[in-house]
Amino acid sequence: MPNRRSVLAGSAAAMFAAGIGTASPAEAEPRGLDRAALQAALDQIVATGATAALARVDSPTGSWRSSSGVVELGRAARPSPAGQFRVGSITKTFVATVILQLVAERRLRLEDTLERWLPGAIPNGAQITIRNLLQHTSGVFDYTNALFATVEDVLRARYRTFRPEELVALAAAHPPVFEPGTSWEYSNTNYVLLGLIIKKITRRAYGVEVGRRILRPLRLRGTEVPGTDITIDGPHAHGYEPIEQDGEIVPLDFTDLNPSMAYSAGEIVSTTADLNLFYRSLLGGRLLRPAQLAEMLGNPVGELGYGLGIYQQRLPDGRTLWGHTGGIFGYLTLSFSTPDAATQLTVSINPWLGDFGPAVNELVLIAFGVTATAAPAMQLPVPGMQLPVPGIHLPRANLMSNG
Repeated sequence: MPNRRSVLAGSAAAMFAAGIGTASPAEAEPRGLDRAALQAALDQIVATGATAALARVDSPTGSWRSSSGVVELGRAARPSPAGQFRVGSITKTFVATVILQLVAERRLRLEDTLERWLPGAIPNGAQITIRNLLQHTSGVFDYTNALFATVEDVLRARYRTFRPEELVALAAAHPPVFEPGTSWEYSNTNYVLLGLIIKKITRRAYGVEVGRRILRPLRLRGTEVPGTDITIDGPHAHGYEPIEQDGEIVPLDFTDLNPSMAYSAGEIVSTTADLNLFYRSLLGGRLLRPAQLAEMLGNPVGELGYGLGIYQQRLPDGRTLWGHTGGIFGYLTLSFSTPDAATQLTVSINPWLGDFGPAVNELVLIAFGVTATAAPAMQLPVPGMQLPVPGIHLPRANLMSNG
């Protein structure tokens, strides 16, 4: 979630910011999914910079799911393709869906101010709207930049239980990044505030509302809002972060952590099948009324083309995908769908040292029926490498130098 992304987060970002532009237009392959090519790309993700990877494609021509790598370093067991993982900021699409359902129920409006629902939470709350929070145009400081300023901060916070009000207070202690509505910058604080607003309106925790409005109706049995549970309960691959020890970089198992550090900005645990079904149902109109779905997808802004809790990614043949990415210690996830809800891809990666960006790029192109060419990869400036993997990441340069 801090702005200082890990090397591997940048690699995944390159897939979207640069790599996808290396392919030529093509129609979706009518003969079905190329399972061998998908598996080869998934294996290449692990070979070039991950300990494990899971993926699933659902399309009109069939479904495919698989895994690569190992469950845990030092063990030969392969991870289950149906395993669970931390989804990080993909949580935001779930939260935005609940907010828009409340809008449809006329229990709040997108133009309501933050001050109306959470008086005094943020000093300029009277100028910030619900829409600003959903779309990251609020200018509210990202609390993770204060909470995870150093590696020592991260390690101290790892097992601590945070109240969401504490996370908001960290942000409120800093001046606005910009005046509300005048610019765009990703801030996890926006979605912590939205989680608190859901609780204020419904008198139930946001996770309870996610459960009753989304998880149970869609039967997403592999998806959980863990609260303060530090473990992943179902089968899962372990996540690692690099740490310097005796002059060498070694893996620190970061699988267990207290997800209250992320709250409604990034705590959900899920599976590839559940995320594909979630985005298929969302874009297919099962979760939102037409007016609210149009609000969610309309007028995307900022570097990511961000709607309300969801953002767009253009393929080289002109088609646009909708979805989200997420990062949290040890886990990197992307989940995207065609806007007609026909085809979905979810990939969960347990990053390690290396550059798996080109392999992820290849997997995306195959999944959505875009034919790659031999054209060299485009090179974008460093800021492009920071996106689009908003999430919690250890500041790896500092971790390696500070030990």
